[in-house]
Amino acid sequence: MSESKPPPKIRLRAQTQQMTAFAKKIAPFVATALVTILILALFNVFNPAPKPLSNKELNDRIFQAMASATPPPALASRIYAQIQPSLVQVETKILSTDGKEEGGRGAGVIIDENAQILTSLHVVRDAIEIQVLFMDGTRSPAQIVTTVPENDIALLKATQPPDQFVPAVMGNPDALHIGDEVFAVGSPFGLTASESAGIVSGLNRIYHPNKDLRLEKMIQFDAAVNPGNSGGPLVNRYGEVVGIVTGLLNPTEQNFFVGIGFAVPINAAAAAAGPNPF
Repeated sequence: MSESKPPPKIRLRAQTQQMTAFAKKIAPFVATALVTILILALFNVFNPAPKPLSNKELNDRIFQAMASATPPPALASRIYAQIQPSLVQVETKILSTDGKEEGGRGAGVIIDENAQILTSLHVVRDAIEIQVLFMDGTRSPAQIVTTVPENDIALLKATQPPDQFVPAVMGNPDALHIGDEVFAVGSPFGLTASESAGIVSGLNRIYHPNKDLRLEKMIQFDAAVNPGNSGGPLVNRYGEVVGIVTGLLNPTEQNFFVGIGFAVPINAAAAAAGPNPF
């Protein structure tokens, strides 16, 4: 005998109860989803997405960012900051032919921890008094330790150097090439610690500063130098001393720069301090 099915009303009531129970179970999740959707909708209303930038606006933004960026210091500025503490101004007194005292001025560079200074021999030749001015303002008498006349080089020793000083870093002049950047630092016309920039114009040059002197293997450069630069350092792009400025070439009888300067390579100049000075 087959089982009888419940009446339709009873089945409908059971289905309704099941659906009600299911609805109660998922109601919290549905409510959470609705609240989330509402929050997102309100957020978008009060915080609309930014308007896409036009090409002009984008270019303006990039220009403003680039304009506000701080560029690195120029190479010449970095070189000067490195070599300036090693620079000295050399001041001399010389007796003229009529017995009067005359003043002279050149430059030099500190090369070691003993405050020994390389300069040009013609700056201190025949001087009855030598004073050196360090870049911290200290002044000291100085004496000639030794000379290398064939290279127009003199080595000086300050008798009262400052408590703190910075020897220069020596470079390799044999690594120079024509076109390399170089910087000359000295006291042209008494303008203490002046810097000029240029390039190596030639290598292994012969320079005749006078009829009695022939300087060989000179570095030719076009950084501006004038009276007062002699004895100062010629520096490469790494802040290393590669030469000692010795003179300039001018086809006229005027003693000013026309674009050709000469420096003694530092390895030859440093011979004044002994066979292994560094």
